Amino acid sequence: MKKTLALLTGGTTGEWVISVKSAATIAQNLDADKFDVYKIMLTQQGWFYEPADSVRIEVDRNDFSLNIKGRKVTFDGVFIAIHGSPGEDGKLQGYFDMLNLPYTTCDALTSAITMNKAYTKAIVKDIENLHVAKSAQIFKNIPYSVEQIKKDLKVPYFVKPNSGGSSIGMSKVKHGADLEKAIEKAFKEDNQLLIEEFISGREFTVGVVKLDGKLVVLPATEVETAKEFFDFEAKYTPGVATETTPAAIRPETKARVEQIAKDVYLNLNCSGVVRIDFILTEDEGDFYFIEVNTIPGQTATSFIPQQVAAMGMKLNDFYTKLVKETIG
Repeated sequence: MKKTLALLTGGTTGEWVISVKSAATIAQNLDADKFDVYKIMLTQQGWFYEPADSVRIEVDRNDFSLNIKGRKVTFDGVFIAIHGSPGEDGKLQGYFDMLNLPYTTCDALTSAITMNKAYTKAIVKDIENLHVAKSAQIFKNIPYSVEQIKKDLKVPYFVKPNSGGSSIGMSKVKHGADLEKAIEKAFKEDNQLLIEEFISGREFTVGVVKLDGKLVVLPATEVETAKEFFDFEAKYTPGVATETTPAAIRPETKARVEQIAKDVYLNLNCSGVVRIDFILTEDEGDFYFIEVNTIPGQTATSFIPQQVAAMGMKLNDFYTKLVKETIG
């Protein structure tokens, strides 16, 4: 029997365009014989479905339903493709929990925690073979000492909005004199900041997902860029970064990465597909955690589709199994 799915796109953050592109990829790869898909746009002006042959139809938020020409449409589940708020920070998940409507992502609590880089690090820091960079957390409305941060941390370091995405508002600080300017930039994006010591090494990202009841680690991708760090431009502008999938790492390193990735997924109580960013130091030495993305991009060139292809699976099958695992 076909399932009726709501595919959510849009959002209210700077990642709106990526969300729309991700939803397009997902829609193209959801089997029409198995799913009736309604792409629903969330904007600051409202939530609506816009069929090709009609004007937009507002979503009834009392029960998350549509009224189409007198016919009430309800959903078996929700495929959330919104990056940033409100799709990735737990707000939508809490709403759907109250409606008892299943969805494809982590739950509300995990989504909220993992949106905060400092809180996430506090949970995963004790995982075996996993390291985290030395850091300081500061708040906009609580006094902090720039001079103390300079004493506690070694340059260079990264200044990051604690709850931001796509490296928006992030800076690499090479000289202590530039710290205040970087803090000012980051506070434009968030009221909490994370300042981390720079870790030198190779940068990777790896997807983790539960399929057919089993935890699966996708082939890792190595990311190389001539820029100071993997920022918004490097992530979403073709040719700025080189992405190699599967990454060229030794078998014993691959096994270690997979175990750490699984432990991160389980310790954070994740569900659906997530992506973990990390650094390997020196000669495939220590594994340093960067962050976890609970709604990774699904555009045609995004990491997860790359990794699914490298695993030898079609996106159609991947999304079918993902929906079955999370929605039923």
